[in-house]
Amino acid sequence: MTGTSGAPLRLGLVGYGLAGSVFHAPLIAVTEGLVLDTVVTANPQRQAQARDGHPGVRVAADPDELFARADELDLVVIASPNKTHVPLATAALKAGLPVVVDKPVAGTAAEARDLAALADQRGLLLSVFQNRRWDHDFRTLRKLIAEGELGDVYRFESRFERWRPQTKGGWRESGDPAEFGGLLYDLGSHVVDQALVLFGPVASVYAETDIRRQGAETDDDTFIALTHTSGVRSHLYVSATTAQLGPRFRVLGSRAGYVKYGLDPQEAALKEGGRPGDVGWGLEPEGMWGRVGAGESPLTGGGRPEPTMPGAYEKYYSAIAAALRDGGPNPVTALEAAAALDVLEAARRSANEKVTVTLR
Repeated sequence: MTGTSGAPLRLGLVGYGLAGSVFHAPLIAVTEGLVLDTVVTANPQRQAQARDGHPGVRVAADPDELFARADELDLVVIASPNKTHVPLATAALKAGLPVVVDKPVAGTAAEARDLAALADQRGLLLSVFQNRRWDHDFRTLRKLIAEGELGDVYRFESRFERWRPQTKGGWRESGDPAEFGGLLYDLGSHVVDQALVLFGPVASVYAETDIRRQGAETDDDTFIALTHTSGVRSHLYVSATTAQLGPRFRVLGSRAGYVKYGLDPQEAALKEGGRPGDVGWGLEPEGMWGRVGAGESPLTGGGRPEPTMPGAYEKYYSAIAAALRDGGPNPVTALEAAAALDVLEAARRSANEKVTVTLR
């Protein structure tokens, strides 16, 4: 371990597609105390892209090259296709390395819990990259709930909708069960995680999944209804086929509701080469703020504008650095991810069998 003497913690990043190049590498690069040491990708174009974007970074064509020099690293980040998450995380932990895994950490909750047990046995950090806990609107909603602005929440509606009538291909849209593709496990991992963070464990799950687009192999239009043990009901929508987008959040409570349109700006900014620390990072214009009120639609002037907190994806890796250096809390544990996978597995069963699934 090179980071124990005060030197930067050195990270290996496995995978340099969308997740690796747009999310992980830029966030690692701006986090104090972290340095991107090695990128693993066999694609020559992506190797060149990594070298151009991160001068001095080493490149490896195979994860085994990385694990062979585990003593030179402090953390491995797994940002490769879903089906590789468990075997690569297992290999990293057995090599003595703490691990960050992109969501979903595994294809099943049982696999996630097995990984968590292995990490505990080895005394190593295992964290799951659920970056949308640091979305601007989600941070704002957590604040409103914590301050009692909405009263007791009755219903939580969350939409992650897009209009992509043509398929793009790739493992995310593959119908191969080994890939864990489709929106249920892709965007569903985010909306389910957010619902659990806000309202706790789930008692029952009902879901509808559809394949709408010509040539699509797996779900591209999915609805999940959760009944939390607290009594809150969450209605979650993820879709690539939504011609008219609904509100990102519509949250109804005993005192007031909160309605918010539009997606967090950080992903778009990262794709354009922006970085945390840039002027205006994570902020949105006042005209996009959500509204809090009761008795009238926000689209006809009901309620008051609620300033949206800035998005802050960089806080995830700051927390990882603190966990490794100072024993700070793991920002997203594998057991939290396993609880979300319990819900996703129940949702898949519900949709396939057309039943409501009760969770123990």
